[in-house]
Amino acid sequence: MTRRGRPRTNPLPRDEQLRAAKRAERARLASEGVRAVTLQLPEQLAEQLRVARHAQGFAAALEQLLGRLVVRIPDYPVLKELAWSRVDEYIPAEEALALYERNWRFVQDAGVSPDEQMLIDRLTQQCGGGVLNV
Repeated sequence: MTRRGRPRTNPLPRDEQLRAAKRAERARLASEGVRAVTLQLPEQLAEQLRVARHAQGFAAALEQLLGRLVVRIPDYPVLKELAWSRVDEYIPAEEALALYERNWRFVQDAGVSPDEQMLIDRLTQQCGGGVLNV
């Protein structure tokens, strides 16, 4: 009796082959620093995001958008001191401005670097309506 179909080249069953391939893919992506993120989005927005991810310059545009929405705490020494109790590396822009405003007496004494002053000015324009409430 002859066997029909493609000749068998791997001794493992197909489901084991798929499992091993998926494991190898996850290991390869992890070594490249790529991480999967699951989001709960409205259907239309999710579809737009799915299509947009293949567009040229998508990662750069997303990075620019996120740069306006969140602040990386370790990049700014005074903010790092103000957010000493936070465990996250990133903070929403509105919360960063609120931290600066609530603790302005410490900010003034700390000697803010030019980069951090630019951040405070940007947050003031973006989140505070141009007014720093201190």
